[in-house]
Amino acid sequence: MKSSKVLLISLLVSCFMYTSSAQEALPISGYNASRDYPGAQLTPDPDTEYKVVFDFVVTDNDLDDPYPMLPLVARYINTLAKLGVPEENRKISVVMHQGSGLIGLKNEEFKARNDGKDNPNIDLIQQLHQAGVTFHLCGQGVLSRSIDEEDLLDEIQVDYWALTTLIELGRQGYVQIGG
Repeated sequence: MKSSKVLLISLLVSCFMYTSSAQEALPISGYNASRDYPGAQLTPDPDTEYKVVFDFVVTDNDLDDPYPMLPLVARYINTLAKLGVPEENRKISVVMHQGSGLIGLKNEEFKARNDGKDNPNIDLIQQLHQAGVTFHLCGQGVLSRSIDEEDLLDEIQVDYWALTTLIELGRQGYVQIGG
């Protein structure tokens, strides 16, 4: 029985070490790529340019935890990288509107608007941007929420209106996810 426990612990430790070392090679640390499925019929093609826009919408009362779509974007980027899609073929954008734009606030402004709570999204937004993700914030939301651009993370770009951004990216061939 004791040797079974030792073997189980050894296996778990080796799996953890493999997972963390495999993750180090991925663009976004701390997030897994999707798991392999032997014989999958469709998988990303490294020679294809992937143009994807994630449409983020959240209500104001949902800001205590990291925005739930951010890890999905991280996992998607890591999956593309794991399957050999080079960075120049990963064209990923995020359009934030309605309440979701508040996730792009610098920590001090986020705390001022959220009862002193830290912005739980900053690290992942910065990692995603470092991996080539562009973040578009609805200018109409910025105006209606009285957000000063200097209170936004440097990674956030303010566009005229989320609707026009989604249409323009769609016109450029981006596939929309969410919304």
